[in-house]
Amino acid sequence: MSSFDDNAVLTASRTEVPACLVDRGDGLGPMGIAMVSVHGCPYIRAGEKDAGGMNVYVLETARELARRGARVDVFTRRHDLRDEQVMHLSPRARVIHLDAGPVSAEKEGVYEHIPEFCRALADFQNSEGRTYDLVSSHYWLSGLVGLDLARRWRVPHVTSFHTLAEVKRRARPGESEHPRRASSERQIACEADRIVVWSEHERNALVQLYQADPGRVLIIPPGVDVSKFRPLDQKSSRERLGLGDGRILLYVGRLERLKGVDILFRAVAALDDASDVRVIVIGGSANSPELSRLRRVAASLKIDGRVSFRGSLPQEQLPEFYSAADICVLPSFYESFGLAALEAAACGTPVVASRVGGLPTIVKDGETGYLVAWRCPGPFQERLEVLLRNENLRHQMGLAARRHAEGLSWELSGGKLCGLFQTMVAANRTG
Repeated sequence: MSSFDDNAVLTASRTEVPACLVDRGDGLGPMGIAMVSVHGCPYIRAGEKDAGGMNVYVLETARELARRGARVDVFTRRHDLRDEQVMHLSPRARVIHLDAGPVSAEKEGVYEHIPEFCRALADFQNSEGRTYDLVSSHYWLSGLVGLDLARRWRVPHVTSFHTLAEVKRRARPGESEHPRRASSERQIACEADRIVVWSEHERNALVQLYQADPGRVLIIPPGVDVSKFRPLDQKSSRERLGLGDGRILLYVGRLERLKGVDILFRAVAALDDASDVRVIVIGGSANSPELSRLRRVAASLKIDGRVSFRGSLPQEQLPEFYSAADICVLPSFYESFGLAALEAAACGTPVVASRVGGLPTIVKDGETGYLVAWRCPGPFQERLEVLLRNENLRHQMGLAARRHAEGLSWELSGGKLCGLFQTMVAANRTG
């Protein structure tokens, strides 16, 4: 593949990468992108089991690339027997559900069905006669598929890991991972043409822990829909949601131990003046073992009467909750980026989060919220008390958070990805 200037790609924006550039220039129509997200269907609601920021990322990226003129197919496992095989995200973007193993298979059990997934994808492609100019894969399971497709189709492969096994293991010892995950990640990091990461932290981890070539790792952060996620009147939002008065802390995300929600509970239980402080937890499903554990933790701390578990909610409902809250709290042991923090910031809500992964990219310590270096209740309690006692500080941080979020839109993120993909396709055709 021919070389090109990555720095030029990273400075691209929508105005610098007009939609016409996604045409291959050979009279064969727009650039075709095969996005592979084996376990992460964009139709699954974020916050449900094994669904989070990556699902939102795949959905919004596919839409943005298609809006710019690309032809995008997202290949994923069928997760619901009621889903049609082909579902349209937009006029140029589709989700293709492939049968590969039982619908109920656990995420880590999907590895055994990757050959079946590849065969189903090849059958679908042959039946339609479509060709693709680039493969974009997401998560290590998809990266393995991406390597296979790139070899067979002789096209560039751009991968994103979203989380890394070695980083998770160091963040919280004892995390259970598939025995082939770390070695597969090393293989993908070595063989993919480019790796798109979300933060400097992730880039350094790939270089130091996986020996990835730093010249092939590009930082292109995700975005947020700043028209959907915007500040709403707090009082009106609370009235519409039936939340009433008092001070509200909000957590949004999957329910798993790595997210550290119990740290939030212990911090709330230790607050000096917490009689009117309530916690809203958005994410998880009714049969989640972690939900049951967190209910027991809240009861043992005698705060269960002030904790409300709302389950996973559609993206359209989240701006109301972010705006109704006084503070969004993300006490994670590890976050590759933390889209919930960016959504909260776009809604003008200050964030108190762990200083891990990509969260420092979103939360500007002392300006848009606070970053806590230690994943234990005490430091979170201290920062929460500062903000809960000072309404003016919350307001000023919220304004700064919104300004910061406006510089991290899907439009900007999509522009950089579009520039990268187009240049790689052009280099592949002439190389």
